Amino acid sequence: MQKFKKIVFWCLVGFAIIQFIPIDKVNQPVDKTKNFIDVKNTPKEVVDLIKNACYDCHSNETVYPKYAYIAPFSWSVKSHVNDGRQHLNFSIWETYNKDLKQSMLKNSIQTIENKVMPMPAYIIYHDEANLTTNDRKVLTKYFEEILNSKTY
Repeated sequence: MQKFKKIVFWCLVGFAIIQFIPIDKVNQPVDKTKNFIDVKNTPKEVVDLIKNACYDCHSNETVYPKYAYIAPFSWSVKSHVNDGRQHLNFSIWETYNKDLKQSMLKNSIQTIENKVMPMPAYIIYHDEANLTTNDRKVLTKYFEEILNSKTY
């Protein structure tokens, strides 16, 4: 029993210590001349879907949930946000070249259709990101229209 108490004590001490490891949660300012929804004059219905399902990980407008302030969860959340922004960042859309934009739109369509995005673990804590079949059709249709018009 004494050994168990020591283990619990040191686990709690370790948990307390890791809370002091800083994680950068500051979003970069968004330039509307580069932001996807502003540049594309995206319809409100689509804006709502993209903001609810994509923007937390794929923009500089991340809204960190309360659990993202507790280590080690904060590390995982920040890692997912960094990874998401690396693959596609709607906030800097106009900085990408045409080939990259085309590729990102195609990948977005594919991941939405295959229900890979938004990530199932994200949906558990974010009901607004749980896209219906119709929501997925609206998003894929919008991205396909941009692809077909070649006005990425």
